[in-house]
Amino acid sequence: MKKHRKRDKAMPNQEKTFNWKEEIISWIKIIITAAVIAFVLNNFIIANSRVPSGSMEQTIMTGDRVIGSRLSYHFSDPKRGDVAIFHFPDDPTEKIYYVKRIIGLPGDTVDIREGRVYLNNSETPLDEPYLPEPMIPEPDAHFEVPEDSYFMLGDNRNHSADARRWNQKYVKKDKIIAKVLFRYFPSIKKIK
Repeated sequence: MKKHRKRDKAMPNQEKTFNWKEEIISWIKIIITAAVIAFVLNNFIIANSRVPSGSMEQTIMTGDRVIGSRLSYHFSDPKRGDVAIFHFPDDPTEKIYYVKRIIGLPGDTVDIREGRVYLNNSETPLDEPYLPEPMIPEPDAHFEVPEDSYFMLGDNRNHSADARRWNQKYVKKDKIIAKVLFRYFPSIKKIK
C-alpha cells in the first residue's frame, strides 16, 4: 500500500511582489562592478590611445584608435621595432601620450645620415620596411641612448615630431606605458 504525502499547497505560479529597493540595489551593484572592471583593465592591463597626427602613417593613420598591452614591458624589455605608447618626455605634467616606434635601445648609438638610420657605428643602414617613403635628408645627427632609456622615431619621418625634435631626446623605460598591439578604429588591424 502506497502512502501519499501531503503536498505544499503554495501555488507554483504565484507572482512575487516587485521590490523597487532590491531592483535599484541590484543595478547599482552591476554598475559598480562594471566600473571596477573597466578601471582595472584601463589602468593595469590595456592602454587605449587615439593618434592625432600623421607621424606614424602608413602603420597608424591620423585619428586611428589603438590598444596597447600595459603588461608587455613588465615581463620583458622593449624591443627595437616595437610601436609604443609613452609619456611625451618634454611634458612635465605627463598628461600627453605619444605613439612612436622604438629605434634605439639602452646603450645604442644612433646616427642619421643622408636620410638613413645607422645603429652602433654600422655601415649598413637599419632595414625599415614600415617607412611609407624615403626620409628627406637633413643635417647629420648623432644620438647616444642612455642606459634605461629609448630613442623613438615616427614611421612618417618627413612629417613626425619625434626624438629628433624634442628637447629631452630619450624616453625612460618607466615612462613607456604600453606596447601597441592593434588598431580597433576605424577598422581592426594588427600593428607590426
